[in-house]
Amino acid sequence: MSKKISIIGSTGSIGTQTLEIVRENEKYEVVALACGRNIRLMESQMREFHPSFVAVADKEAAEELRAATKDLGIPVEYGMDGLVRAAAWETADITVTGIVGMVGIRPTLAAIEAGKDIALANKETLVTAGHLVMKAAREKGVKILPVDSEHSAIFQCLQGNAGNPVSRILLTASGGPFRGKTRGELERVTVEDALKHPNWSMGPKITVDSASMMNKGLEVIEAKWLFDVAPEQIEVLVQPQSIIHSAVEFVDGAVIAQLGTPDMKLPIQYALTWPAREYLPGERLDFTRLSSIILAQPDRETFLGLDFAYKSAKVGGILPTVMNAANEYAVAHFLKKEIRFLEIYDWISYAMDTAPVIPEPSLEDILEEEKAVENRLKEHFLC
Repeated sequence: MSKKISIIGSTGSIGTQTLEIVRENEKYEVVALACGRNIRLMESQMREFHPSFVAVADKEAAEELRAATKDLGIPVEYGMDGLVRAAAWETADITVTGIVGMVGIRPTLAAIEAGKDIALANKETLVTAGHLVMKAAREKGVKILPVDSEHSAIFQCLQGNAGNPVSRILLTASGGPFRGKTRGELERVTVEDALKHPNWSMGPKITVDSASMMNKGLEVIEAKWLFDVAPEQIEVLVQPQSIIHSAVEFVDGAVIAQLGTPDMKLPIQYALTWPAREYLPGERLDFTRLSSIILAQPDRETFLGLDFAYKSAKVGGILPTVMNAANEYAVAHFLKKEIRFLEIYDWISYAMDTAPVIPEPSLEDILEEEKAVENRLKEHFLC
């Protein structure tokens, strides 16, 4: 019997790699796809995988895609309603949330409400709405299976250790393209510099987040929700080769780590096959070719993303939403070359300093504050 999959963000990095796994394994069937505006690639995916339903970002994209694929007879919808319907598609067994940004919150919650297991690659969903998502998953008996390489590594280390108390989570980071640079040097970096990640091939927003260490900050908050630990139990270590994907220290001092090559297909496939492991073609880790494995403390005085994240995780409430929304907005302007790299930190800092106090935000609070953050930043920095 095939496992039926809905993929939200099918034309992005996680989505295309998920489809590579599907292509190599007849046990999977794609039943729904959703993307932004990459209509050419979506058309190709529709013709290859024949999903039952497709959603895209807006009406114009939907009309173009319908015209290009009218011979297929596949329904095409758009906007948030389309995303939600694709995520909760009735025949899906598992929903892969590979979309980037807070736009992933509603589709993820809709999939949980529909009883779908979640292969989660959208970290912003847990960063901003972790209290809502994890509560809903518990109530519906839904599994949240992490796809981020670091969180998948932690999840793998915890297998077979149910009930054994965790002392620390050791969350590793590559250090990104700017590891070792000073603030003075960061004043001059370009968008092109920020997009040259040394190890991973990711989308532009996540790659910039890696350069600022904000990606790792978001992962700290995500780990807090996924593994029910306090922020102070999560330690970030720089591991430039991206071989140690993360580790768990138990109360007896034993440390279990997950190692492997920097290949996102492994955590994607493990989320699809858990608790089983299946053959995955690709490069294997060759220990005989490793001269050393470097571990170092992150430079938190230069790369401020981590401190922002730890502060927002400790305060909780609406603050993680404010931090994340400010980062999304600032990175979008940086990618358009409208602000400098270090100004990303300035925008986040201002947003957090002017944040309202909302201890237990509802979904409506979260979505309203996202817009409010953009308005405050626009008024303060752009007007």
